[in-house]
Amino acid sequence: MSKITYISAEGLKKLKAELEQLVNVERPAISRNIGEAIEKGDISENAEYDAAKDAQGMLEAKISILQSQLATARIIDESKIETDVVQIMNKVTIKNKKNNATMTYTIVSEHEADLKIGKISVNTPISQGLLGKKIGDSVDILVPSGSISFEIINIELGV
Repeated sequence: MSKITYISAEGLKKLKAELEQLVNVERPAISRNIGEAIEKGDISENAEYDAAKDAQGMLEAKISILQSQLATARIIDESKIETDVVQIMNKVTIKNKKNNATMTYTIVSEHEADLKIGKISVNTPISQGLLGKKIGDSVDILVPSGSISFEIINIELGV
């Protein structure tokens, strides 16, 4: 059985929209492409047919993954999110103790992570090191480049 993943209402809405797009728009388009390639004759040496079948396989795999994610998703009750300790759906400001650089991240489910907008997965080493800590706590987090010391500057609601 797959493990339950927690997600925001917004994240669940995005997952559902992506699945709907794949099933209702992209799947029929690929089916049309396969049909057109078949109409062109001998499919044993038809590159268009091969490409369309490959695209169909990748699409079906992605649909399957999204369906699995939706089946195990549970919406986080945002009214129960606290800011006394770091937890999922918190926006956390941390300071690198070595170079004094500050960073702010919102800790989200792995399906909602987007580093470009400051959302990091709850499964990342940084998130794992921050979870359960309080403002003022110092944490040493092991990342691929080594260990980095951070101080938690602020915790607020991330939604």
